[in-house]
Amino acid sequence: MDNTQHIQVWNNCLQMIQGVLNPNQYDTWFAKIKPVSLVGSTFTIEVPSEFFREYLETHYIDLLGRALRKEIGNDARLMYKVQVVADSTVTMPAQERTVIKNKPVMPQVNTSLLNPFVIPGLQQLDIDPQLNPNYSFANFIEGECNKLGRSAGLAIAKSPGKNAFNPLFIYGGSGLGKTHLAQAIGIEIASKFKDKIVLYVTANRFMTQYIDAVNVKNKLTDFLNFYQMIDVLIVDDVQEFAEKQGTQNAFFHIFNHLHQSGKQLILTSDKAPVELMGLEQRLLSRFKWGLSVELTPPSYNTRLEILKAKSMRDGIELPEDVISFLASKVVGSVREIEGTLASSLVTSIFAPQLGQ
Repeated sequence: MDNTQHIQVWNNCLQMIQGVLNPNQYDTWFAKIKPVSLVGSTFTIEVPSEFFREYLETHYIDLLGRALRKEIGNDARLMYKVQVVADSTVTMPAQERTVIKNKPVMPQVNTSLLNPFVIPGLQQLDIDPQLNPNYSFANFIEGECNKLGRSAGLAIAKSPGKNAFNPLFIYGGSGLGKTHLAQAIGIEIASKFKDKIVLYVTANRFMTQYIDAVNVKNKLTDFLNFYQMIDVLIVDDVQEFAEKQGTQNAFFHIFNHLHQSGKQLILTSDKAPVELMGLEQRLLSRFKWGLSVELTPPSYNTRLEILKAKSMRDGIELPEDVISFLASKVVGSVREIEGTLASSLVTSIFAPQLGQ
């Protein structure tokens, strides 16, 4: 048998597959597959990870089956060669191994498989969501400055990934509550859906992780696999991806995978998508797929409520006239309001002791 026949068979299959899928799906899931051999009617392909194999079986087995049966015949069978890499971000086995999986490619194939993220040891993985419990909806004061964002966040928390607000893009100046709102959504989802994996990460930390993955042999696949298993991904300050082409490319593929899988994305930025510079157009267009909400400086009444809530949480009662005075004088961000209150509290506590 011609030892290049399997390559020609696979190229023919790819032509058919490429005509069915959009370019992003094709590049993510089929460009990385390598044809290994064709022995009789059994075709073997190599995929980069066990996660990758199970995702193919869950989402693309029928398409693979049609393509292979067209080239090989109705007796076509598919085998996988899966490389499981050591030193994994997501608790891989201690040593590299090659696994051969044998699965018939048949029209009636059963796609009710195990969780596609079940890699040995992964099912016990306990991921810290990196959420600050103080950033809850209970501590988030609603006003005209954030009403739309809060309402959208509560709707997302009821049905993450299955709503019209995916992604939710929260933008506004520094200190206006973007991080608080994004994390409040994550906290609410984590409390209601115990089986969902929620993760908050800053854009800067994501970039650091990506660079670390690139610099360690075979670790980039593990990095991508880790993020592709998240159910609710919250990325803070995405404007920091500007001019970072490698990071943008990695995030683009993660975004596509999560969005196509019905997972929820929540992004924050200091500017609206249309105003962001240094980001690829394909990313910016995706940021606009869901809902963009702006957080603006709070009004006097909202500032008043923020000051009351903050002083109550700190266990100190301030006279109404003092709170009103502070609310009228501090017209900036929520962070400035809380900072002014903290300074006032310190002064009220220590000034008498200093004889002032």
